[in-house]
Amino acid sequence: MDTLLAKLQAAREVASRLPSMAEAPVSGKQVDFGALLKNNLDRVDQMQNTAAKLAEQFQLDDPKVSLEDTMVALQKANVSFQAMVQIRNKVVAAYHDIMNLQI
Repeated sequence: MDTLLAKLQAAREVASRLPSMAEAPVSGKQVDFGALLKNNLDRVDQMQNTAAKLAEQFQLDDPKVSLEDTMVALQKANVSFQAMVQIRNKVVAAYHDIMNLQI
């Protein structure tokens, strides 16, 4: 249990150092929203694929894959997917608000 807790704390520290998905460059450069969204979707997809591979290797009794690593990867993939769903919901809501504006 202590090793799992230590790994979760280490993962939290790593995640806190990563730039968030909402951060944009501070400079005056144009930000391509489509490219930003695609990069984040690719990252979520990669996390889900990695978690699925780890789960499969764990189920096949691969001695290199521990339960803790598998569970952490699955939770990271789940959290990133849920964040992406919330972003999609906000974008759709903003689109509906814009469409309902009277001109």
